[in-house]
Amino acid sequence: MNKKVIIFGTKDTAQLAKFYIENDTDDQVVAFCVSSDYKDKDEFEGLPVYDFENIESHFPPTEYHLFAPMTGIKMNSVREKIFNQIKEKGFNAYSYVSSRATVLTNQIGDNCFILEDNTIQPFVKIGNNVVMWSGNHIGHHSEIRDHVFFTSHVVLSGHCEVGENSWFGVNSTIRDFTKISPKTLVAMGAMITKDTEPEGFYLGVPAKKQDKKSLDVY
Repeated sequence: MNKKVIIFGTKDTAQLAKFYIENDTDDQVVAFCVSSDYKDKDEFEGLPVYDFENIESHFPPTEYHLFAPMTGIKMNSVREKIFNQIKEKGFNAYSYVSSRATVLTNQIGDNCFILEDNTIQPFVKIGNNVVMWSGNHIGHHSEIRDHVFFTSHVVLSGHCEVGENSWFGVNSTIRDFTKISPKTLVAMGAMITKDTEPEGFYLGVPAKKQDKKSLDVY
């Protein structure tokens, strides 16, 4: 059955989400919503925009899916908050997985946004609220927990464990059998060769932990 989808947001990422859903699935985007404090328009991309706070009064949660394809700002904590509120309202959280990605696992959670040219090998587990921009490699037997953001061209080698609310910059590389602790920030081009510490910010080749915590950087 085709799904009817409401997208959270009225910025670039929401516009992209609508494009991908409409051009790569049989599902239908019916509306947008945004927190009332940030609502600055009543229409976006030809569709109405509603207040997120009372969205369930317009669309029965049992009949519609809600999708929040947001950025990873504040180490994904903003996305995490909205995801939890979607669940509290009783909506099913929509996930988009590109037909142009190579996906060899069926263990993908809710509210995931996985774009073209990602390679996800067998026996990978992906949690809820995970974003994978274009062109990443996710190695076999790796596990990615909730609220994680991959930018582009990240190489996560096999048998890795990625903790909640982590963030990976473009062209970063993670060695096999590595444990990425929660809220780890891996900078652009960094090479992780050993386990990280919670809330660590890692930069360089090989990557070294910086004095600043991840939340102080992004």
